[in-house]
Amino acid sequence: MKSYAQATTLSINNTREVLKIKEMFPNLQANKIENIQRIIKSDSKPKPKLNMTTKEPSRKQIIVPMNSDNRIKFITKSSAHISNINQALKNIKSDVKADFVQTEQAGIVIVTNKIASPLNFQTVETYIKNANQIEADNVKSPYLPQLKSYLKIIEIPYIMENTDTLLFLDIVESIIKNNHIFNNITIMSRYRVIKVLPRLDMAIIWLDIWNMQSSSREKNLINKCFNIGSYIMTIQGANMNPEVT
Repeated sequence: MKSYAQATTLSINNTREVLKIKEMFPNLQANKIENIQRIIKSDSKPKPKLNMTTKEPSRKQIIVPMNSDNRIKFITKSSAHISNINQALKNIKSDVKADFVQTEQAGIVIVTNKIASPLNFQTVETYIKNANQIEADNVKSPYLPQLKSYLKIIEIPYIMENTDTLLFLDIVESIIKNNHIFNNITIMSRYRVIKVLPRLDMAIIWLDIWNMQSSSREKNLINKCFNIGSYIMTIQGANMNPEVT
């Protein structure tokens, strides 16, 4: 039970609060004063922390980079390939199983029931490279999902220099593919090209990449420069990129 001194202190504090409110709002009725007191007291309580809903990519995936022709051929017979991959994993006595496969710009993504090991990667890579109609030279080593990073390339001419050609996606892909600073960088979604202003013939290229946990790939690209004709492009960090092509 509260002591007499504690009760007295609470009563005095309550009286002071009422007098302050009455002083500020002379015409306020008694029941309104009580409502304001409740609001003040509720605001003074610590607010509950909100749990973040953003999650890192699931690690129960095997990403296999490959060109678009291989992607199309593989996904056309996806059921048979998943069955064969599971048999290959069973042969090495692995408890990892492939559930289904989906495509992304970088290649195919095999969703698994558990996190794959290096031996699982090797088994999947060997199977895919030896699968019918698959060009082994255009299949790269599998890896686990990584963090996503968002970048933009600025100061780009929207109309290619000394031509009437617009900066189409295939041109962008060719520029990035043939530039050494993008070596070992995996693009995770389609590029986006946005004209800066209607009357200004300059554009921004937005690109999303798979990054390491340390963000080293993003850090190595930011503020790097390269040429398109006589123009000097600059790579900058960005927030999540707009879905505009």
